[in-house]
Amino acid sequence: MEIISSVAALEDRIGVAGLGVKMKIIDHLDETATAWIAASPFLFLGIGGEDGPTATAAGGPAGFVTPTKAGASIPLAAIDDPRALKIGAGAGLLFLAPGVGETLRANGRVAGLSETAVEIAVEECFVHCAKALIRSGFWAGGEPTPPAEPAAFMDASRFLALVTMDRNGQVDVSPKGDPAGMLVRMRDGRATLAERPGNRLAFGYHNIIEQPRVAAFAIVPGGGQAAVLRGRAALTAEEDVRAAFVVEGKTPILATVIETDSLALKHSPALEKSALWSGLPDAGIDPAAALVAHIKLNKIKGVQATMLRLAVKRDLVHGGLQSNYKTDLY
Repeated sequence: MEIISSVAALEDRIGVAGLGVKMKIIDHLDETATAWIAASPFLFLGIGGEDGPTATAAGGPAGFVTPTKAGASIPLAAIDDPRALKIGAGAGLLFLAPGVGETLRANGRVAGLSETAVEIAVEECFVHCAKALIRSGFWAGGEPTPPAEPAAFMDASRFLALVTMDRNGQVDVSPKGDPAGMLVRMRDGRATLAERPGNRLAFGYHNIIEQPRVAAFAIVPGGGQAAVLRGRAALTAEEDVRAAFVVEGKTPILATVIETDSLALKHSPALEKSALWSGLPDAGIDPAAALVAHIKLNKIKGVQATMLRLAVKRDLVHGGLQSNYKTDLY
């Protein structure tokens, strides 16, 4: 199998992120991010460790996560599996808001840990595009009784959070979504995951090249169970591998192949507590406005960056997002 083992080979395949994409990243939680967190009843949580990252989730009433001066405080009782939390461990958070396709990503480290809560110091914060949730039909819910066997559940899943980690222990949580059977397939202890067009930041891809241990938290939208996987990943552009995941005549640009160390199907209290598919009120989140705010707050210097800060407008960003979702979904 043809493995992509260098950043140069990766960029030859997918290209590089433009300045506008890079400038959507800020180093703290601004007002738009804290409003997003206040509206969020659920998050995927990745935690770094000496033997690789782990994937879990946290849920509760909207606003169960408390923004702090450094980042965010999460009640331990809201987290499905908090055992991997340790001071200094890398942490990645992926927040969902009811009915919103875009997600809020925040990366940092565990700065405080008590008997009741963990505090995450945020070092990166940005809005992620809605493609994964759109492709998965996330907010439409799903099958009331998904498969009870872990591998079959993975095949039926339409959405997962992939947790990757670099050699320094910094963690990233990437959303992945597709129709059932076209997202991930389990065969002989190996999970193969389709990789569709994204924003080219490629944090997860870079991490896999640098340090291959990964974790995933896969769900069937509408249900309360999750398949939790850990293993070693590799990126491939092998045509025979990618051809198994064609949707709307489009072949994935890459595939992630994970040699699985462990796979378990679990009930997720976080999904149950969040009541994501119970007709929650509109979150009132404006992703385009958040993106504009982050671009203006970004600290990249230079003439082009300054001009972009001055030129960027909410309606222009919103229109660009909607057009991209229609023309470049697959």
